[in-house]
Amino acid sequence: MLRSAVSEARLGYAEGGVPIGAALYAPDRSTLLGRGHNRRVQDDDPTLHAETVAFRAAGRRRSYRDTTLATTLSPCWYCSGLVRQFGISRVVVGDTVNFYGGHDWLAQHGVEIVVIQDAECQQLLGTFIENRPELWHEDIGA
Repeated sequence: MLRSAVSEARLGYAEGGVPIGAALYAPDRSTLLGRGHNRRVQDDDPTLHAETVAFRAAGRRRSYRDTTLATTLSPCWYCSGLVRQFGISRVVVGDTVNFYGGHDWLAQHGVEIVVIQDAECQQLLGTFIENRPELWHEDIGA
């Protein structure tokens, strides 16, 4: 599942944006419902985080329970709120080193969290932060 999110992060980076990707999977954990990457820069829209783009691409569903959100980076509070609001049951996180977001809070509220610490996720965002610190700090609201 994380490979889809990584592919999206690479696309975002190639477009000049923040290299964070996400993918939402059906309860069977093999059917991809939606995927996306951070588009804040490309679309000049601060709400277009990778998780929200993937969620929107998945379309309207009666329930999001038992779905899995794979994301290259620990979700920020905004995206953690989306997970809680819509009852996404499981989050697969590729990197918590570059940013330690709301995944502990999600776990405290019953969301299954799987942290992978994927080297490619860490390297892609780490390099971006090193090269574009002003854009990264804008993205995380610092």
